[in-house]
Amino acid sequence: MSGIRTTGPVQWQNGKVARSDRERLLGQHAVTVWLTGLSGSGKTTLAFELERRLVQAGRACYVLDGDNVRHGLTADLGFSPADRSENIRRVAEVANLMNDAGLIVITAFISPSVTDRARARAVIGNDRFLEVFLAADLAVCEARDPKGLYARARAGQIPEFTGVSAPYDVPEFPDLLLSTGRDSVDHCVDEVMRLMTDRLWLSGPSDRR
Repeated sequence: MSGIRTTGPVQWQNGKVARSDRERLLGQHAVTVWLTGLSGSGKTTLAFELERRLVQAGRACYVLDGDNVRHGLTADLGFSPADRSENIRRVAEVANLMNDAGLIVITAFISPSVTDRARARAVIGNDRFLEVFLAADLAVCEARDPKGLYARARAGQIPEFTGVSAPYDVPEFPDLLLSTGRDSVDHCVDEVMRLMTDRLWLSGPSDRR
């Protein structure tokens, strides 16, 4: 974040410490791993296991989970298309700020709209945004149904439910596709960390080529 950004009477105030300074302090690259997929595809499970593994490896990171942020940050929003877009917008802005603080961020959101995901990437920055698509068939997700949401949606109790009465835009070119209906959580976490390593995101800032 450089220069002064102006919106009417509101100006962006620059500090004296840059994101790169915070990255050097923490010895890591600040990036966002954006997990997207149907309800029941394993986003939350994968997010918290990835967080555990990264912390175990000495990385400072944090999970922004779809259910958790609706207890506070987006508690005023419903599940209409407009509200869901605003939900993703706010999360992207928070992830961007946390990246600016030098943290690795993992988000776990259905984020069904390709437009909303593209906007999130634009806010966070293409060079530090990793879109990970959790590909699990609808039948698999319904069979899991950990919260009983599919059953309620089929009964007409939940309107505009993704995969049942609302669409999900399957990512055409995700940075990583994980078959969470088939592969284990450990295997999927390994794949994410392997890609992060390949991109030199898990090396210290001074090591980046």
